[in-house]
Amino acid sequence: MEATQARTGEPAVQATTVKVFSQTIEVKTADQIDLVNITDEIRGFIEFTGITAGHIQISCLHTTAALFVNEWQDALLTDIKAMLENVVPRNVYYKHNDLEYSDCDRNNAHSHLRNVVLGHCLTLPIAEGQVVLGTWQNIILSEFDGPNQRKLFLQVFGI
Repeated sequence: MEATQARTGEPAVQATTVKVFSQTIEVKTADQIDLVNITDEIRGFIEFTGITAGHIQISCLHTTAALFVNEWQDALLTDIKAMLENVVPRNVYYKHNDLEYSDCDRNNAHSHLRNVVLGHCLTLPIAEGQVVLGTWQNIILSEFDGPNQRKLFLQVFGI
């Protein structure tokens, strides 16, 4: 960060060095479609870095899993799974599943398309050494092609 100059030539703001910490973590999923609360892992990594103000970027390194923020409540989690099935149904025709058009024999086009709906990364603020989340918000990994061992790349940057 560059210090801004006052008219007298003295710095108006002290320069601060931004620090960056990165780590890849693995999250095991248990079912073909699974939701895993990763909030505690994210909080632990932020605490480990000592960053008090900045951001964390969380990237899922897969095309058949996604990340989102929402409430961790059983009925809602069931509704989220049902919504994904309704928005991107599993048992319809997709060219990706057709060996005439694709070399993939996994029949997992719906998993890729659900990733497109939810997205593969999140950027969240850090203040006072904590990820900034609302009262009921949690960070959730959504598995669409499990069970699997998923890799998430975490990068914290700040002061």
